[in-house]
Amino acid sequence: MPKLKLGLIPDDKPVKLTIEIPASIHRDLFAYAEMLQQETGQPTTDPGKLVAPMLARFIASDRAFLKAKREHQRPAPVGAQTHPAAPVTTTFADQK
Repeated sequence: MPKLKLGLIPDDKPVKLTIEIPASIHRDLFAYAEMLQQETGQPTTDPGKLVAPMLARFIASDRAFLKAKREHQRPAPVGAQTHPAAPVTTTFADQK
């Protein structure tokens, strides 16, 4: 059997996201979870827990996205025009 792209699923604090997927994708997630269990020996994972690692792997393999993300995160050269933004004001009031 070929090695699957996903390995052990990390136990991380999740953020709730509700989506609708086609039934065929749901069936494939169940099949993938079963194959992953056979390959890793990990108990059968809830197919929903496969979505985040699959998305992470997909995003990590998208070269165009990674390039655009790097360019977006670069600091602007000194003296360069930046996007205008509303000033941020923080006020700490005495709560006594």
